[in-house]
Amino acid sequence: MPAFDDVQVLAFDVFGTVVDWRGSIAREVDALGLGVDGAAFADAWRAKYQPAMQRVREGNRGWVKLDVLHRENLDATLDEFGVAARLDDAARVALNLAWHRLDPWPEAVAGLARLKRRFVVTPLSNGNVGLLTRMAKRAGLPWDCVLSAEVYRAYKPEPGAYLGVADTFDLRPAQVMMVAAHASDLRAAAACGLRTAYVDRPLEFGPDRRGDVPRADDRFDVVATGFDDLAARLDC
Repeated sequence: MPAFDDVQVLAFDVFGTVVDWRGSIAREVDALGLGVDGAAFADAWRAKYQPAMQRVREGNRGWVKLDVLHRENLDATLDEFGVAARLDDAARVALNLAWHRLDPWPEAVAGLARLKRRFVVTPLSNGNVGLLTRMAKRAGLPWDCVLSAEVYRAYKPEPGAYLGVADTFDLRPAQVMMVAAHASDLRAAAACGLRTAYVDRPLEFGPDRRGDVPRADDRFDVVATGFDDLAARLDC
């Protein structure tokens, strides 16, 4: 039997795995002429992402979608950089929507189309459905459907997000493969019984910093350099 013959669905992390959030956000911030370093601003904005979701995970606030958390984090980041007075509410709304306009990595669209020939391909992102749908429409991401933490009211790495995908398609967890550039995401998916594929994105945090890379003891089902390499390894 061919390897992974039982896998039917590939569920993709999006920020950093499919799209270049840092480069995209930095470009939009630089275009505003705020006098701040766009990449540093993007890093500071993104650094508030996990802590904001953790408050929801721990029950310290009710469920809110990521667009709301991003806006709260944007306001805090503008204060942090001393430029809050430079953007009115309308400008902040527009900048917050930059997360809907992230550019894909160079091989991502073609690689997804290739993988789609054999598998159902869907995001499984902490981004909300509206965000992911608008991103896909702009970038040409060929998803078969759009799933997210919003659907399951569970921010990754909560088990409900991973197991929710299997339940949506009436599959066993092992028939779903999580694809991510973040090792912690894959460890959580594996703990729920999903198959795992690590895709290396060495420039996610810029040329001088690596992110959530595998440890020596990680054993993911597939390790790939991009979606084209992943497609080859999955016989697509």
